[in-house]
Amino acid sequence: MNDIRYPLLAKPHIRLSGTIDDDMYTLFRQQLDGCPQEGTLVLALTTLGGDPEVARTMADDIRLIADYTGREILFLGKVAVYSAGATLMSAFPVDRRFLTRRTRLMFHERQLTKTLEIKGPLRTCVATIKATLHEIEESIRIEEEGFRDLVRGSQVDFETLREKAPYNWYIEAEEARDLGLVLDVI
Repeated sequence: MNDIRYPLLAKPHIRLSGTIDDDMYTLFRQQLDGCPQEGTLVLALTTLGGDPEVARTMADDIRLIADYTGREILFLGKVAVYSAGATLMSAFPVDRRFLTRRTRLMFHERQLTKTLEIKGPLRTCVATIKATLHEIEESIRIEEEGFRDLVRGSQVDFETLREKAPYNWYIEAEEARDLGLVLDVI
């Protein structure tokens, strides 16, 4: 039985549920500060997504703890790990990722909603267009870094994820395990 193989997953130290936003980050930091100072930590997450930059911030916190303390930190996805949730999950190596049964992952491209008004002196118009283009190009680079982190160590290659992301790629827990995106389903 999986609960015997992974008993720590039954009592996560950090439990996050809802939209990934500044409030979730505050809760994450409070729970992290209250964790035992030694031993393996478990973070459980259920989310339909949210702010990818907040997810990247939490992911960096996880990476820094693992890199500088040597602590093992496990990820447990529950029910839904969509969008920015996958960004957070990417901070964990695949051999430290777990999902509960019937959990779904969803990967998609970053999105931008912006109205661009071109008005004023011509040089200013060019600068406005270039600034927007640079914003889009940098966002694509950040997205691709995250996609590479997400698939590193799995059977999914970067190109496959990049091809499927525009269409909201949903993956069931068992398929995620079979693809090597997570270690196991519990």
